[in-house]
Amino acid sequence: MNIFEAVLLGAVEGFTEFLPISSTGHLTIVEKLLGYQIDAPDITAFTAIIQSGAVIATVIFLRKDIARIISGWVRGVLNADQRDDPDYRFGWAVILGSIPIGIVGLLFQDTIESTLRSLWFVAGALILWSGVMAFADHAATQVRHEEDVTWKDTLIIGTVQCLSLIPGVSRSGATMSAGLLRDLDRVTVTKLSFFLSIPALLAASVLQTVTEYDNISADNGGVGWFPTIVATLVSFVVGWFAVSWLLKFIARHSYSIFIGYRLVLGAVLMVLLATNVIEPK
Repeated sequence: MNIFEAVLLGAVEGFTEFLPISSTGHLTIVEKLLGYQIDAPDITAFTAIIQSGAVIATVIFLRKDIARIISGWVRGVLNADQRDDPDYRFGWAVILGSIPIGIVGLLFQDTIESTLRSLWFVAGALILWSGVMAFADHAATQVRHEEDVTWKDTLIIGTVQCLSLIPGVSRSGATMSAGLLRDLDRVTVTKLSFFLSIPALLAASVLQTVTEYDNISADNGGVGWFPTIVATLVSFVVGWFAVSWLLKFIARHSYSIFIGYRLVLGAVLMVLLATNVIEPK
């Protein structure tokens, strides 16, 4: 992989990671257009690893919120009198909500990295999940806020997050839709989506780094560690601005622009696949 491709893929990842349009779906499409075998071990590992750049950007961007929640959770663990603190409950909620995707991801890792990498799955998921997002956006009452989030909310949202293992569904699109259907407001579900992404994506990045280290090495015919690091750094920078923009945008707008974009992209991709302009893998 050359540096131009690494920068391009890093920018795509950073921009799309927290938008409800599927970062993995976009990376898979661009990787295919660049001529890569999208279900090759080094490419699937590269895709997972560079997500850590955007996640780290989110951790830094939300550092005050994260520090507050961790502090409240620790105080509650050590002192029963502190367990009425909303931050203590929210901390447990995020922990419980992060468990389902870890279990499902490990159980179905081979299927996720092979069968589900087909661009037919990406196109179908982009279109079908747009319907779910549209329904959630329309049906949401948004009467509940961050202090109202419970472990039940995040367990349900975390379970729905498992569907994001299908490229094209979108992790943020899945969690945001589930949160809206729990009557949480858009800003709360967006921030909750960020919090739930941190353990899931960092764990996936670490796992792929450890298990696929040799496959990524250019000496073994992989994409190379230098381009992977460059893409991760670009993902971090672009992800920082994307998170800042999204929180401001969601505070004033619905998800309709993202739903429309998903439908158009999915339809175009299906036409390209049906006419054999591009191969599904």
